[in-house]
Amino acid sequence: MFEAHFQTFEDPESGVALTARLAAFRAELVQQKLTGFVIPRADAQQNEYVAPSEERLAWLTGFTGSAGLAIVLPHEAAVFVDGRYTLQAAAQVDTTAWKVESLIDPPPESWLAEHLSPGNRLGFDPWLHTTAAADRLAAACAKAGAELVAVERNPVDAVWHERPAPPLGPVSIHDAKFAGIPAADKLNQIREQIARLGTDALVLSDSHAVAWTFNIRGADVSHTPLPLSYALVPKDGRPTIFIDPRKLSNSVRDYLEGQADVAAPDQLTPQLTQLAQRGAAISLDSATAADALSRLVTSAGGKAVRGSDPISLLKAVKNPTEIAGTRTAHQRDAVALARFLAWVDREAPSGKLTEIDAVEALETFRRETGALKDVSFPTISGTGPNGAIVHYRVTRKSNRRIMPGDLLLIDSGAQYEDGTTDVTRTIAIGEPTQEMRDRFTRVLRGHIAIARAVFPDGTTGAQLDTLARQFLWQAGLDFEHGTGHGVGSYLSVHEGPARISKLGTAPLKRGMILSNEPGYYKTGAFGIRIENLELVVSAEIDGAEKPMNAFETLTLAPIDRRLIDRRFSKKEVKWINDYHARVRDEVRPHLDEATRVWLDAATAPIPYEDHFPG
Repeated sequence: MFEAHFQTFEDPESGVALTARLAAFRAELVQQKLTGFVIPRADAQQNEYVAPSEERLAWLTGFTGSAGLAIVLPHEAAVFVDGRYTLQAAAQVDTTAWKVESLIDPPPESWLAEHLSPGNRLGFDPWLHTTAAADRLAAACAKAGAELVAVERNPVDAVWHERPAPPLGPVSIHDAKFAGIPAADKLNQIREQIARLGTDALVLSDSHAVAWTFNIRGADVSHTPLPLSYALVPKDGRPTIFIDPRKLSNSVRDYLEGQADVAAPDQLTPQLTQLAQRGAAISLDSATAADALSRLVTSAGGKAVRGSDPISLLKAVKNPTEIAGTRTAHQRDAVALARFLAWVDREAPSGKLTEIDAVEALETFRRETGALKDVSFPTISGTGPNGAIVHYRVTRKSNRRIMPGDLLLIDSGAQYEDGTTDVTRTIAIGEPTQEMRDRFTRVLRGHIAIARAVFPDGTTGAQLDTLARQFLWQAGLDFEHGTGHGVGSYLSVHEGPARISKLGTAPLKRGMILSNEPGYYKTGAFGIRIENLELVVSAEIDGAEKPMNAFETLTLAPIDRRLIDRRFSKKEVKWINDYHARVRDEVRPHLDEATRVWLDAATAPIPYEDHFPG
């Protein structure tokens, strides 16, 4: 009945079977006269989702997470991951060959400083690291008396004999009814930013920025409609977009040539060199521009000006057309979610469903909207102990039955042309324990605190992050991920520059879309996460002495009332009841009668008198 078109469940290659690759890689390092090498999980544009041809870290180590790094020395090798991936990395790599270390605290540079010796030559691929990352590596090498060496040929590629070819996904035009602003107007905004920066040109090293600027989308990586490409925008004159011509139909090429010169990717280096030779100051995005670009500009006599990509903020603040589109996308997605949640409640108590069944069902319900272009990331469907793995991806091998007494954590999203969605619900299968209710309630109270927040214009995500954690902290608990990330408009489900976390330093601006997703994870037992997307809007407050902002919740899906205990204030109960009334009003008319009956019960008001006042 159900099937997944956009996701697979095959187990990746992992463990001891890959150890021969490590031996071959070390032999190649000897050939290149290198002591060691750094392998990031990255492509040349620091994309979150990378093409199969760029999965060097996974090929060499077996670790398939979206963030990580490996370092290989003659007698030691380590994979560095953050808190989301500690359990996953330990399960995927051969721990007799690789140590699993922290990516954050302490960072890999500390490990290097301890393990390198004077005279060692540590190699790195300058196309796969930003200049800031390369500078950190160089400092660690200098501390140990070693040398950092930029290689021309990546040694992983030298031993990866069956490396896939680069992708050639077709490029499409992102229609004005979705984009809202013509490319010509966006280019004018960008030129104003170039003038503000005082530089002669801006390199668009982030394919998301290229897609947004020129109102195009592509199919080069999984789950994000990304056309891998670069662009060069001078302060005066026509920009150039660098993209493989095989991706362009005649109509798309004609459209692009109305906005810019179109050149092959290998023309970026000579054009940038030519510009730099005239002494130009060239702006490079410090977050996505490869260190190779900085080296190229500097060596040719230009000035590499590294800083924040101004397009990142322009793209993050959605225009009225994009905001209207995302509201429509979330209403459409809500119908699929209601059908899915009703199906889980009906079928899961039998103990016959599996995690894969849940993934396939949810994708099918979304496809039946007739508008699904892709899932926005591989669905996280974790029950019991699998739910405690923050970025769990179910495979045929790990697939677990959903049993009475379990919690099912399902984190998923969709790509529609009018908007990108991301939602997590935790569902009680059968009777939950008091511990589950307590943890769920603490997470939900933090979620509500974010949703109800009112904050001055200019507030950062770091200033709000504590709101989501306060009730967990009161019990000595916490979660090892950010509270929220930015979300694109039919682009990346993880978009900067703003986020709600202790590292979120970008001010939250009206028109930004962010997730609100506190959680709790008990290793070996269960996981809880509650996620809605929020739109930053103005808050109208009588007597306010400064501009104030608030959140408008976009996601429309019931929150499992069976997991709520009695420790709520009246304001929190009102928020839940108001939210559920809105879900009911906006979603119910689009459902069949059986699902309406389920939705009415799932969103029934919680009586105030059953909860503590406050």
